[in-house]
Amino acid sequence: MPPILEARDVVRTYGMAAADVHAVRGVSLAVERGEFVAVMGPSGSGKSTLLHVLGCLDQPTSGEVILDGATVSRLSDDEATKLRREKTGFVFQFFNLVPILSVRENVALPFIVAGRDPGGREEAAAIREMLEAVDLADRQNHRPDQLSGGEQQRVALARALVHRPALLLADEPTGNLDSVTGNGILELLEKLNRAGQTIVMVTHDERIARRAGRIITLADGKVK
Repeated sequence: MPPILEARDVVRTYGMAAADVHAVRGVSLAVERGEFVAVMGPSGSGKSTLLHVLGCLDQPTSGEVILDGATVSRLSDDEATKLRREKTGFVFQFFNLVPILSVRENVALPFIVAGRDPGGREEAAAIREMLEAVDLADRQNHRPDQLSGGEQQRVALARALVHRPALLLADEPTGNLDSVTGNGILELLEKLNRAGQTIVMVTHDERIARRAGRIITLADGKVK
């Protein structure tokens, strides 16, 4: 079976007034289905930029990204957006929850964005299943400001996974949490991975990276 994700000589350069910034420099990698991969590197190494390119949030300057068999550069903008919505889920360091919405409403957002009724039988069942998976079924009517940091990150995880994406992309998912709470999030990621979820996680912390099954190290935009 082919990898769920491939990068082939991916370059991402940003134009600046004085000189170009080479954030990613010729990265090639493959992620197999069911893997838990950590992309590790210091601040400024290009790891978050690479994650955004791999998840179709950004386009490479050159090179190719192949997501679940589709070469992203050959797709129209609408097709690439559809692929990202259907195949990926994102979790970020700062949660990015909508403060005026309840936990359940935040988790339902991917369905709403996709034009699906979150009250439909399949959608409602998926929302209920994810809230139970992250142990927040009893908090579903709370707003984000009524939750702890760890609970907010679990809501973000449920939202990223409710539409059953092939690939979960996590950018420093424990970076805004204390060590005990962050460990709980890592244990949840490990549990999801054991159940078959493919995960690519960015981190600057080697201790966190070791929780993954494989580590890819970046330095100055290149794989070491």
